[in-house]
Amino acid sequence: MPIEIEAKMKVPDHASVRAMLKEAGATKSGEFLETNTFFDTEDRSLLAADRGLRIRQNRNTGSGREEFILTLKGPRLHGQLKSREETEVTVGDVRMMTSVLEQLGFRVVLSFEKKRESWLLNGCHVELDEVPHLGTYVEIEGPGEEKVMNVREQLRLSDRPLVKASYIALLMTYLQEHGQTDKHVRFKGC
Repeated sequence: MPIEIEAKMKVPDHASVRAMLKEAGATKSGEFLETNTFFDTEDRSLLAADRGLRIRQNRNTGSGREEFILTLKGPRLHGQLKSREETEVTVGDVRMMTSVLEQLGFRVVLSFEKKRESWLLNGCHVELDEVPHLGTYVEIEGPGEEKVMNVREQLRLSDRPLVKASYIALLMTYLQEHGQTDKHVRFKGC
């Protein structure tokens, strides 16, 4: 099974990171508006097992091309960076896939939008993310901790604390702390 290895850092904005990416010769691979819909059982059995089940709608904001990806995330592995097994498959009919999940006893826990600007640098994916209520982040995902940490250093992000919590966990905490019960978090005006 593929292992997702990533470093995530909260940043005040993306301007300086974008400048560092350009200076380092990174290749921009696109800008996207994602809608991430997470599922769990009524008794939250996936959460209890530290697993995640998601359908991601990924829309390229330049071309308008959309793809839908079903992802199952395994429990977090021990290590300096966030690592976990991740199995993904492209889905042709998102409504039918959602229906299958519901028939299996899964329900939508939370759906949220994320703006993502994607770059490639030294074998790593560098994602400039913005999430409603949470702000701006940088994620560096690569084939190993050393490569990810090297790119983090190259982008001068080593002084930024690593965030191991997922966006869904951060958003759920935010919504709970602010007394919000909405299951669909969107950008205003999108």
